[in-house]
Amino acid sequence: MSNIFEQAVEFALKAHEGQRRKDGGVYILHPLEDATIVATMTQDEEVLAAAVLHDTVEDTDVTMEEILTNFGERVATLVAHETENKREHLNPSDTWKIRKVESLEVLRTCNDRDTKILWLGDKLSNMRSLAKDYILIGEEVFERFNEKNPREQRWYHETVLSYLTELKENPAYKEYEFLFNLVFDKYKDNN
Repeated sequence: MSNIFEQAVEFALKAHEGQRRKDGGVYILHPLEDATIVATMTQDEEVLAAAVLHDTVEDTDVTMEEILTNFGERVATLVAHETENKREHLNPSDTWKIRKVESLEVLRTCNDRDTKILWLGDKLSNMRSLAKDYILIGEEVFERFNEKNPREQRWYHETVLSYLTELKENPAYKEYEFLFNLVFDKYKDNN
């Protein structure tokens, strides 16, 4: 019998099969990168499993009940802390700010370090992709997103950084902050 992390990888591979990211890349690489980043901060296999599974409920047909049944309460709770209510019946562009405010409230009020580690892994992986494409194609990169205004994107990532300051001595936080400044420095309100 494989361990919980290996089970999570197998589960996520099936759940994300055939999916692509906004940049056209193979989707499963993002949760695997997330888990790799998380592994620099913890060796807790339930947290690593949650990193691999963090988008399964939000971006596939997987339900939270399936995560709970297959991986237990702690993993399900961690995944829930990273899962937005997508409001499938509404236009994603119309709900972007609502979804981000709701998810940020979960992060703001959470005192669980493992949740914060999970968020940092996810957001750093996203920021790496964004920074790479920003360097390659510039502001055009924002056209890929539901929220195309770079100042709104800046607000979101700046807020995430502010809610993760207890991890600020971690290299992953420093990299996230560096890439954030690289992409968003020109979008400060005073510019």
